[in-house]
Amino acid sequence: MFGSDDIAIDLGTASVLCVIKGKGIVLREPAVVAVDKATRGILAVGEDARLLLGRTPGDIQTIRPVRDGVIVDFEMAEIMLHYFIRKAVGTHYMIKPRVVISVPSVISTVERRAVGEAVRMAGARSIQVVEHPLSAALGTGLPVYEPEGSLVVDIGGGTSEIAVISLGGL
Repeated sequence: MFGSDDIAIDLGTASVLCVIKGKGIVLREPAVVAVDKATRGILAVGEDARLLLGRTPGDIQTIRPVRDGVIVDFEMAEIMLHYFIRKAVGTHYMIKPRVVISVPSVISTVERRAVGEAVRMAGARSIQVVEHPLSAALGTGLPVYEPEGSLVVDIGGGTSEIAVISLGGL
């Protein structure tokens, strides 16, 4: 009750996936936030916001804070990540979770830092940012630290990546 679960997040363009060790996938929701245009108040996040896509009146806007695997709206990404982290680990935890988050391998250092900062502000105790192909290889049990190459194809909703991984590097 007083501890926290370590959580892995796949921050995708179309959806966000959260995994907790020993529990598996605990959350899979669209990367969408619904906002009141006048007040900038959050009306819905994830699946609830997706249901509003294309059906919103003029005063409600649906925002996709991630485009091509990169955060394009920092404030909305932070709100979305905070919601997903709390939903995945629950609100009863007093200690902030450690978070591993996967991002495209082609993002810049500034974009990588922005992702880490958004996760920190969303409530993480510590953050490790990992490239999508490496996290996919680790998740499938490939020998990523061996002196042999492993080909990984990561097909996402907004980007797809192909990488050869050997000795822990891309």
